[in-house]
Amino acid sequence: MTPNPPRDSLPRRQPTIVTPRAEVGYRSVTWVGHSTVLLQIGPLNVLTDPVWSERASPVQWIGPRRVMTPAIAFDELPPVDVVLLSHNHYDHLDATTVRRIARCFPDATWLCPLGLPHLLERFGVRNIAERDWWQSVTEAQFTATCTPAQHFSARGLRDRNETLWCGWVIEADSVRVFFAGDTALNPSLEDIGGLLGPFDLVMLPIGAYEPRWFMRAVHMNPEDAVAAYRALVNGPATPPCFAIHWGTFRLTDEPVDEPPQRFARSWGDARLPERANWTLAHGETRRF
Repeated sequence: MTPNPPRDSLPRRQPTIVTPRAEVGYRSVTWVGHSTVLLQIGPLNVLTDPVWSERASPVQWIGPRRVMTPAIAFDELPPVDVVLLSHNHYDHLDATTVRRIARCFPDATWLCPLGLPHLLERFGVRNIAERDWWQSVTEAQFTATCTPAQHFSARGLRDRNETLWCGWVIEADSVRVFFAGDTALNPSLEDIGGLLGPFDLVMLPIGAYEPRWFMRAVHMNPEDAVAAYRALVNGPATPPCFAIHWGTFRLTDEPVDEPPQRFARSWGDARLPERANWTLAHGETRRF
């Protein structure tokens, strides 16, 4: 295994966040790190799989440590309206962060797959919408649908697969965004694109994939992510593909900076437009 790069040595940008809320028609995405993303869709502020802790672990003295610190300071967040949770792994559902969001933004709506409300309630969350695959949540400002994924769940040694895992499609302010969560390449991606698309933004994981014999069943590699994009996008439109789940926590054997390089090569080999490959720097904001 190659050593980690020096702390905070990967590219970083100054985020552009509209506070407290953007106007109707404004849409942006900002990469905080790993699978944590701030979406500003009109006046709606959405977080995905928020993790601000130093380690992706049940304790903060051991476990995968950040290679890159969060690109948005927690205190600089705008008011959070919606949190999309994909599953209960520690690099996606962090107790300290959940408690902090619950205190600071008590009215936020948390969307989660089956089995997670009890845990979230323990962490102080009030407003929870629990859904199975293909079930939707409809509120005044948004509609969100829980989508299938190929992964697993666990927070300890005896609770494997006792809760569900998923992705989310959220539609607000006349745009539609797909957040894949954590998943391997699987046939349901074509169904998601056909039933819930077309999308204005696709967010796909590209990291944590080696050794392949072990990780293939639960994580996409960069080549799989390109295949997933092609399965999701039916028709001539080529919405941006935002590459996530890399460069923040060292979870597997590949070098930290390898995923975007391989993703770019595979993207080019597939003859997809370079403008649609959104492999962002930490903190970078893009309008869509």
